Amino acid sequence: MDSSSELQAENQALRQQLESLLREARSNEDKMRRFEQLEHRLIGARSMADLLRLLLNEYRQSFGIDCVTLALLDRDQETSGLLDAERPRDDQAERAQLDGLTLLHSLKPIESLFQDLTHPSLGPFNEGLHRPLFGTPSPALASVALLPLSRHGELIGSLHFGSTDPSRYERAAGTQLLQRLAAIVSVCLDNALNHERLKRAGLSDMLTGVHNRRYFEHRSQIEVSQARRYQHDLACLFLDLDHFKTVNDSFGHAAGDAVLQKIAHIIQAQLRAGDTVARFGGEEFVVLLPQAPAQHARDIAERIRLSISAEPLTLPGGEVVPISVSIGLAMLGLSHLSGDSPSLAQGLVNDADRALYRAKATGRNRVTCSAASDKLVETLGPQKNAH
Repeated sequence: MDSSSELQAENQALRQQLESLLREARSNEDKMRRFEQLEHRLIGARSMADLLRLLLNEYRQSFGIDCVTLALLDRDQETSGLLDAERPRDDQAERAQLDGLTLLHSLKPIESLFQDLTHPSLGPFNEGLHRPLFGTPSPALASVALLPLSRHGELIGSLHFGSTDPSRYERAAGTQLLQRLAAIVSVCLDNALNHERLKRAGLSDMLTGVHNRRYFEHRSQIEVSQARRYQHDLACLFLDLDHFKTVNDSFGHAAGDAVLQKIAHIIQAQLRAGDTVARFGGEEFVVLLPQAPAQHARDIAERIRLSISAEPLTLPGGEVVPISVSIGLAMLGLSHLSGDSPSLAQGLVNDADRALYRAKATGRNRVTCSAASDKLVETLGPQKNAH
């Protein structure tokens, strides 16, 4: 080969190398642009659920990752409670968007994965070590990146990426972007929890610890929408303490507060995880019982009433304060579901309130059903294994 041909071949090789470098630079620029876009969305996430959906779905789609999972420490079930409150109980599509999320009662399953909380762990997929993190994805994974999530020097969870490409997450690969992502995700998770705590504080009754009226009015519309969509029963209980003014006048307002706290605790103890209890105002409480037929709801109301009357409050000085409640019960009739959810929710509460008024007027310390609900109870008769 003459010198001219050698020079031409060398130029061709250099040109190909330059084109390869340019392609890589454009790819990196595009990757950085997508990363920054996602970063802004993570920071701007409106809720914990939105943040988790971004991590588990948007990141996987934006960067062509075969499998993304997330493990978070949730010792006090705070995160699980937030997610349950945000998403409809029966909405499978909503639940599917959080596939890949694992909430841990302790860090034991993940703490041995990270020797350094500032550096991701990259390498080939290890069946014994990584299967608990990823489940059984199809097709099988070949390489993984495990990102430790930490706040103030303590592990709070881990984010996991899996690829069918064995070279995607090689041990020698650079981890700068992954380190940055882990830091951002950690801060966003911490901020989301703090934001949810503040929001929840605004939706809770400070004295009793149960939800307040504002939360109840929001939740009742969601439950009505779900009842309409899936054609299931929805019951509402309206509770009012009997002779509460006498308690305050005879024993003082501190005793009255203690009675309200005790009542809230007793009501909660009789409810399922999916039920809602709120302090409506003063000595009034409201309860929503989704998927509870009329007789079932009546049985629950009776159990609450009996539990309250069976547990008088003993004050520090030894005085015994008798307690009883009157309860009104109303059902959301499946045959009367025309109208919007806010109107139906308000109508349900109004029916329960009217039933409560009847309970007060006919002797107190009793459960009274609204007219339509009373017919349902009579028609159905006693129901076994209620609640």
